[in-house]
Amino acid sequence: MVAPLLPRLAALFSVPVETMGLVVPAYLIPYGMAGLVYGPLSDRFGRGRIIFSSLLLFTVLTALTAAASSPSTMLVLRLLTGLGASGVVPITLALIGDLFPFQERGRPLGWLFGTIAGGMACGSTAGVMLEPFISWRGHFLGVAGLGAVLLVLLLPYRSLLRGTPRQHYPGYRQFLAGYWRLLGSGRGRRTYGYVLLNAVIHAGVYTWLGLYFTQRYGLGEIGIGLALLGYGVPGFLFGPLIGRVADRWGAAGWCPLAWRSPAPRLPPWPSICRCSPPPCS
Repeated sequence: MVAPLLPRLAALFSVPVETMGLVVPAYLIPYGMAGLVYGPLSDRFGRGRIIFSSLLLFTVLTALTAAASSPSTMLVLRLLTGLGASGVVPITLALIGDLFPFQERGRPLGWLFGTIAGGMACGSTAGVMLEPFISWRGHFLGVAGLGAVLLVLLLPYRSLLRGTPRQHYPGYRQFLAGYWRLLGSGRGRRTYGYVLLNAVIHAGVYTWLGLYFTQRYGLGEIGIGLALLGYGVPGFLFGPLIGRVADRWGAAGWCPLAWRSPAPRLPPWPSICRCSPPPCS
């Protein structure tokens, strides 16, 4: 929702659009970094607690963003929102791993990322098309309201989301060693490098596409919204299909830079510390 509104926000706050564009990495960079912490915390306290807490933080901080009176205030609030919100999708991935065997995860993962793509398309389209009617502040309040509705809708599923907290949690050295093992193999480095490169390209294109359409083709809000709708709809339509195909014929071929080497023989994260009481030292 935010990226297509950058030209409008820059005009409203009387700052260069490049300055206003900092609100996008201000959200995404903390989002990615905090995910490294939320994962182990969900092992310790349960998936549901992290998902609910993260969604609650997202809802409150998004509502507060609607009151921002300057670009610097919005920048700080978006940074805090990124820190708070990053426990939803990554921990949902972990929850899918808990609920589905490996051979059946493609379909739920396809639905997850398909709906993310569809949400991006709908959010960006609604963002630019509705801004003249409800203002950018109304957008943030509306998204916060939807977050509150989701919190209520998830309450009946608390038992499913709770998961099983671990009794013996590794210390910070084992915690860091687990991530080091993931990056210690060539396959791991290629896989995460591939994902990082994809994220850099995707974020760069998506963030500045609306501005490009405005400067190059003179498109207004509606034109930008319709163009971005075409950007996200294919992901929504084909995400579940790709997931089902991956379940049936294997997932390796969908990640071309990682499939050529055998998978590293790493213990699953919960087995980093498997000793009996007393806790690991």
